[in-house]
Amino acid sequence: MLIDIIVLFFSVFLTGMIFLSKPLKKLVNLRLFLIFGGSYLFSLTIIHLLPEVFHQHGDGVPPGYFVLIGFFIQVALEHFSRGIEHGHVHVHHESSHLLSRPVILLVSLSIHAFLEGTLLVHPTIMDHEHNAKALLIGIVLHKIPAAIALCSVLMPVIESRGKIVFYITVFAIASPIGLLLSDYLIAVDVLSNDLFLILFALVSGNFLHISTTIFFETSPEHKLSAQKLIISMLGASIAVVAEFLL
Repeated sequence: MLIDIIVLFFSVFLTGMIFLSKPLKKLVNLRLFLIFGGSYLFSLTIIHLLPEVFHQHGDGVPPGYFVLIGFFIQVALEHFSRGIEHGHVHVHHESSHLLSRPVILLVSLSIHAFLEGTLLVHPTIMDHEHNAKALLIGIVLHKIPAAIALCSVLMPVIESRGKIVFYITVFAIASPIGLLLSDYLIAVDVLSNDLFLILFALVSGNFLHISTTIFFETSPEHKLSAQKLIISMLGASIAVVAEFLL
């Protein structure tokens, strides 16, 4: 668990610090990274997360309903975050309005990050073996561009580097807090298997929305280039390999 916490925190914090010291001048490579990460996350959701949700299904409410709810929860969160969770960086014309209430921006980002962290305690509660390391890679792959997007929104409108570092730090600790808190609630029997299954289904819906949105936003003209196709297939292939090897 300690390794997961370190990776979750520093993947965001160090990315933010690097971007603050040397902002990207070109976003082409970031777009390709987004495509790769989105394909990896989408593939992992389809081949691992959703099958596990339905594998654990008992006699209660079908988990598909909670997957659907999770999808639309993410839609609502992105109304306030403007898609920073999936590396949306084309928000400069909205920055003043967006940051007039910075707490809402931070809360919406942190809620999603918190929920992501809860999934990494999965091996301690489910009967079916769970590949937490493959999931950790997927989370990191989309948190890195999210940290860059957050910085790109904050830097034009906030002069204080200290305030920007504060935003990045809060965003960076949200997932580790989700991991630690859910692990504690499971240990004291507050978070039951049924409740965790609901939470797992909700976050799976979150991931479905984020990964599919990445594909749409990286091809606003709805054209699939050979480069994007190759990178997408590479991301999907690595997700499959990670599922079996990690």
